[in-house]
Amino acid sequence: MIMMKRKLLIALILPFLILSCKDNGTSGTDDLEGLIWSDEFDGNSVDLTKWKFETGANGWGNNEWQNYTDNSAEVSDGTLKIIARKIGDGQEVGDYFSARMNSLESFTYGRMEIRAKIPDDKGNGLWPAIWMLGENITEVGWPACGEIDIMEYVSYQPNTFYSTIHSNANNHRDGTAVGSGDVSLPDIEEEFNIFGIIWTEDDIKFYVEDQTNIIFRFRKPSNANSNNWPFDKPHFFLLNMAVGGDWGGSQGVDDSIFPATLEIDYVRVFELDEE
Repeated sequence: MIMMKRKLLIALILPFLILSCKDNGTSGTDDLEGLIWSDEFDGNSVDLTKWKFETGANGWGNNEWQNYTDNSAEVSDGTLKIIARKIGDGQEVGDYFSARMNSLESFTYGRMEIRAKIPDDKGNGLWPAIWMLGENITEVGWPACGEIDIMEYVSYQPNTFYSTIHSNANNHRDGTAVGSGDVSLPDIEEEFNIFGIIWTEDDIKFYVEDQTNIIFRFRKPSNANSNNWPFDKPHFFLLNMAVGGDWGGSQGVDDSIFPATLEIDYVRVFELDEE
């Protein structure tokens, strides 16, 4: 009986130790206090109770070249890997496979944090992104639903990323988008980095590595309405890597860069700290 109790105690403690070790080594936080949702990608396949794939080769509103499939992402060794491959002759729509994953759950306010590594710097044509869209997009369309770009990267501009918001009042199609501009991050292609937002009723603050390292803050307008502040409604996560497109492909697509992998260690959502 004593031996059985000891084994049970070890079994209960071990998962906590594994999670704590991963957190202390990667997240930049002391613990996971306040965590309300996460995917640590510790299994051997994408968790379809948390994510769904969007598929197709329809340009996705940006004249992109990839065909999003449900077999271009894998989970192994504790990370999600979204892999872009060249499967045709190249330089045409559909000659590339990649993945676009949406979280099944949506969130309003909180601290969202993602630890990720951008593909190796090998050439032009990649456009990986970690972002959020309003879940009412099917009702009101884009950009009325709101878009929060936590991290966007174009491979013709290495060592750099962008954080941006979009709404009816502020979006790239009208040339009115607002964001961080280009943020220098010299090891973005070589190391994992933490990209996060602190989203409250009053503002959205974007940070890299640590909550105190704010790179951009978007304040709720004094005349807030659905056109300029759609950020009082639930948004879901998107993880994807485009090939080509109006921005990612504006300097061409180098077919020698494939396969290319966007690697994500975790996605975490924390409740806001009480003040």
